[in-house]
This record gives sequence, C-alpha cells and structure tokens, in this order.
Amino acid sequence: MAGPRTSGLLGRSPRQSRPSPKRGWPVPVALLLLSLVPLLAGTLRVIQLLGGPVLIPADHRFAGFPLPLILHIVGAAAYLVVGAFQFVPRFRRSHLAWHRAAGRVLAVAGLMVAGSALWMTLFYAEKPGTGSLLYVLRLVFASAMAACLVLGVTTVRRGDVAAHRAWMIRAYAIGIAAGTQAITGGIRVALFGTGVLAGDLAMGAAWVINLAVAEWIIRRNLSLPAHRAAASQRTSRQGSVLLAGKSGGGG
Repeated sequence: MAGPRTSGLLGRSPRQSRPSPKRGWPVPVALLLLSLVPLLAGTLRVIQLLGGPVLIPADHRFAGFPLPLILHIVGAAAYLVVGAFQFVPRFRRSHLAWHRAAGRVLAVAGLMVAGSALWMTLFYAEKPGTGSLLYVLRLVFASAMAACLVLGVTTVRRGDVAAHRAWMIRAYAIGIAAGTQAITGGIRVALFGTGVLAGDLAMGAAWVINLAVAEWIIRRNLSLPAHRAAASQRTSRQGSVLLAGKSGGGG
C-alpha cells in the first residue's frame, strides 16, 4: 500500500500529467486568423493578375511584371499556413518526419517571401500614401527575415535545436507582420488619420510588436526546462523526506 500513497505524495498520477490533446492548438488557430486578411487580399490579387474579375482595387504598379508579386503571395500563403502548425510542440514531436519536411518547405517559401519583398521594394514604384521610412523598414525587415531563415537552417544542421527554433520563430514573426499591420493600420486611421508618417509608423510598429512577442516566447521557452528541473528536484526532495519520515515512524 506504500506504493500508491508514495505516487500521490510525489506528484500527479500518470493520467493527470498527460497533456490535453487540445493543448497548444489555440496558437496555430490564432496565427491563421491573424493571417486571414493578407491571405484573402493576396488571393484576390493573384486572381485579378491572372485575368480574373477585379474584386479589389487595381494596382497598376504590378501590371507590367507581376511575377515577383505572385511569388510573394504564393510563398506567403505556404509560409504562414504551414508555419502555424510548427507551434504545436506535441504535434511536432509526434510527427518528426512531417516537421522536417515542413521545415524545408518553410525555408524555401520564407526565402521566396523575403527575396520577392526586397525585389518589389527596390524595383516597383512606391505605393501611394507611403514614405521613405516605410521604404527603409521594408528593406531592413525583409533582409532580417532572410537572415533569420539562413541562421535557422545552419543552426539545426549543427544540432543546435534551441537556436534553430529561436531563429525560425523570429522569421515567422516578421513574415506574419502583414496580419498585424491590418490591425495597427486600423488603429492609426482611427486615432491619427491617414498621414504618410503615421502610416509608415503603424506599419513599422507591427514588425516591432511581432518581434517583441517572439522574443518573449523564445525566452519563456528557454526558461521552462530550468523551471521544470527545479520543480522536479523539489518534488524529489519532498518525496525523500516523506519516505524517510514514514520509514522512521515505522521503525
């Protein structure tokens, strides 16, 4: 009878310690919802460029050479949708082959997004209503996204999984900023109107917010193993004390 009592004293039973199958899934759902506006707008733009109906206002900057924009939209769709499911640890651990294959897709799609963003910034005319600040920010963050992806690939090849995960989280945070920009842009219009500088700052704020959240997630994930190890040691010490007490009392 000491065995069952001991397991109760030392911690949860195996049934209680098992994570819920639904645990972690709200994260990809939230990411997909955040991606919804840019993915819908991009899909409608591709349909328009391929000769379909004009469902959103036409943008003649892309009429002469739409290929970079199409690559950007297709790459972003794959990157945002597939990448969202990499944020479910239990699913990732249970489907390692899928995780590795998806990682290769994400690296290619992400570099396509970053590369096409750089090309469009440098060679397309500036979007009306935007200024020089946004021009610089697009160059900076597109380059940063590409650098994060390259570092993510090189670190995992060296076997540094923690660094790989951190760089890929940063890259995804930059890539999904288009969804956050829909929110910051709406706030900007409501509070500050439609000025060029306010618009550029609202777009830049989305990247900054996403990267701040990414860094919080990275640091939280790094601290979890230490907290779990400390908790395990405390539990073991408590269990040893209780067992010693029982043994002494029985003598």
